[in-house]
Amino acid sequence: MVEPIDVDPLGPEPTRRRRARTGAHERPKVIQHRSFWLELPILVVIAFGLAFVVKSFLVQPFYIPSGSMENTLAVGDKVTVNKVVYKTREIHRGDIVVFNGVDSFTPEVTFSAPTGLLGTSLGWFGRTFGFAPPDERDFVKRVIGIGGDRVVCCDVSGRVTVNGIALDELSYLYPGNAPSEQPFDIVVPPDKLWVMGDHRAASSDSRAHLGDPGGGFVPVDRVIGRAFAVILPLSHATVLSIPATFDQPGLSKSAAG
Repeated sequence: MVEPIDVDPLGPEPTRRRRARTGAHERPKVIQHRSFWLELPILVVIAFGLAFVVKSFLVQPFYIPSGSMENTLAVGDKVTVNKVVYKTREIHRGDIVVFNGVDSFTPEVTFSAPTGLLGTSLGWFGRTFGFAPPDERDFVKRVIGIGGDRVVCCDVSGRVTVNGIALDELSYLYPGNAPSEQPFDIVVPPDKLWVMGDHRAASSDSRAHLGDPGGGFVPVDRVIGRAFAVILPLSHATVLSIPATFDQPGLSKSAAG
């Protein structure tokens, strides 16, 4: 009677050693590499989808196209814009906001729109990730007055006042600029904003549109979000906090009150 022979499915020990030396046992890794390249396009699509969702609803990078907010924001700076903050709190005086200026502001800078599918796609990509100028209708300014405020320029010392309280703007005003060369005395309507650039001599802001149908005011519902930090270049990276002058007692007393 013949005894059954146990057969090692991996082969004799010498054979296994040869496979280890020759890498024959690594065949599954080849399959894994192929699988990675097949899955890569899907991962890219998912990444772009997540970026689109974040940009549309949460945080958006924004490229600074003009010098109207110098020296707080320089041309080419990239800032992050919080798009949900105003769903949890009101817009505050001193906030730096990005808003759509359709029907209320005219472009400060103009750009040639890209053409063709590739150009349009690259333009969208650049605006989405803050590496290209934004839409010409988008602006960035500092909020000086909110609904109900009386904003005046200037008092006997040449300062802007809000509800009779003078603002100390030296911490953010462009060096050598006056608070405003143009006098004004306005009351901000409900649900509107009075905005000004920090580089007053180079900013086409609410003052420049006083005679327009919108009166120079920005509707609250046109605000895209609050710029809260400069992220690039790294040498200019900083948090954009509200200047202390906007915390003065009495500032919150509106003209109507």
